[in-house]
Amino acid sequence: MVRRAEPQASAPRPGGPGRRLVLLTGLSGSGKGSVLRAFEDLGYYCVDNLPVELIPNFSELFERGAGEFDRVALLVDAREGEMLRRLPSIYRRLRREQEVTLVFVEAGDETLIRRFSETRRPHPLGRHASVREAVRHERRIMAPIRRLADVVLDTTRFNVHELRQFIEERFLKLDRQPLMVSVMSFGFRFGLPQDADLVFDVRFLPNPHFIPKFRPLTGSDPRVARYIRSFPQTRRFLTRITELLRFLVPYYIREGKSYLTIAFGCTGGRHRSVMMAEAIARSLRHRVPGVRVVHRDVDRSAS
Repeated sequence: MVRRAEPQASAPRPGGPGRRLVLLTGLSGSGKGSVLRAFEDLGYYCVDNLPVELIPNFSELFERGAGEFDRVALLVDAREGEMLRRLPSIYRRLRREQEVTLVFVEAGDETLIRRFSETRRPHPLGRHASVREAVRHERRIMAPIRRLADVVLDTTRFNVHELRQFIEERFLKLDRQPLMVSVMSFGFRFGLPQDADLVFDVRFLPNPHFIPKFRPLTGSDPRVARYIRSFPQTRRFLTRITELLRFLVPYYIREGKSYLTIAFGCTGGRHRSVMMAEAIARSLRHRVPGVRVVHRDVDRSAS
């Protein structure tokens, strides 16, 4: 179950654009560590088990712009002991001063008990009680914090990948472009690109290099591009590769991939691969903003 709090009217708050503070808390065994790692993968500066009394100081430094980060996730939980009771008042004060989101992670009692049994880890509150008693006691202690939460995330039926997907869908769109795509051209004579995720060999296409008027030009020239496109195999290849990439890209985003490099190679990296890279980049920009084109070998040799 996921609950989103209703937006509350508030005065403009200080701090630079895009700065975001997340307080993460919840029940022991609910998957808070996995959620924190998901925030870290999104570029958040993450602190695990920050003492509650230090949150106001940390928040003040963050809001003033101290440090080289503009997104922070702080995890506090039952390991804090009695000090955790101060979290509601601290959170209310923070909300009056800046943008802050409280995320509460929980799961059903039976799920939590099973997880502690499987991992054989003791419950933080269960030194002198059974796991079941500790889970119920912690739920009572955490109830005032849960009522304040902006997002309540029940992980009972979530696996690690689904947790990550939820955090991305909830927070990624607020913070950054989900996937940076580079489309590269290269020449096989100069070696494969080491950073390419997908490599396509376009040496099967007719080579403009053997036409004297095209030899000194590159695949960026409209005349060369028209020549390569004039062949039916070029058009079919463009159509099929475009369909394949439009199918793949959303799944790369869903899996949390930050960078994707798609490389097209021909013999020298000047004509066919250049034309193909630019054509594919144009088609992808309709789906993924900010696609960039890199021509690795276009200036290496015109011979």
